[in-house]
Amino acid sequence: MSERVAVRKTYKLFIGGKFPRSESGRSYLVQDSNVSLASRKDARDAVVAARAAVKGWAGATAYNRGQILYRVAEMLEGRRDQFVALGASADEVDAAIDRWVWYAGWSDKLPQVYGGANPVAGPYFNLSAPEPTGLVAVVAPESPALLGLVSVIAPAIVTGNTVVVAASPSAPLAAVTLAEVLATSDLPGGVVNILTGRLSETVPTLAAHMDVNAIDLTGVADAELAAELEVKAAENLKRVLRPAPADNDWYADPGVTRMTTLLETKTVWHPKGV
Repeated sequence: MSERVAVRKTYKLFIGGKFPRSESGRSYLVQDSNVSLASRKDARDAVVAARAAVKGWAGATAYNRGQILYRVAEMLEGRRDQFVALGASADEVDAAIDRWVWYAGWSDKLPQVYGGANPVAGPYFNLSAPEPTGLVAVVAPESPALLGLVSVIAPAIVTGNTVVVAASPSAPLAAVTLAEVLATSDLPGGVVNILTGRLSETVPTLAAHMDVNAIDLTGVADAELAAELEVKAAENLKRVLRPAPADNDWYADPGVTRMTTLLETKTVWHPKGV
């Protein structure tokens, strides 16, 4: 009897809450599994899906966004062993779950901490409130794959932004498995979109796309590529987050910088007594 050939799992992209195959039909092999190789067309499709989700997600209450992030942590807890089997350490998975919970708790605190009434000379109320930037493109770090991924996605979406994530090409399984977690949580489709494949194919398209409002270059290790992406981002005045490598200690206290960098402040004047 001939030896049986096992059927490999094929991981697809995560766009608009669904799992489409790459438009190009290409894939590459990672840990005996096929992973979709995203094209520029897939990147544009992901932007369309993320842009369509901005209004509903930004318009949701901060409390509701916090509930949904906590639900993601619950679902991730239930699949803890699966992530360990993919190569993540138990400590990393636990830290990733705890980080979702930590960011969930910030959802309704940020407006209190970074907004409020301003003193003005005149009979007016002057109120400032943080608002999401909009659509954020994110280049995920290579290592630690799961914790790093959670640490760049959660701070962007907890404040009401939607994201298109370019997963690390050398460690995509954490990203596509996290996509399965997100798809079975309460997160609306399009809030998080995940592309796998070559960064050189998808990230320049995201950096230059006029519907992308900000870009997080955390996972870009090549200084020349990062500079090129910053130039492309400048074409429509995107906000750029490019932390120094020394700032990427994923097990340290994350602080609030990643959240506040992707916020804008709206100030409203209103006459008193009206």
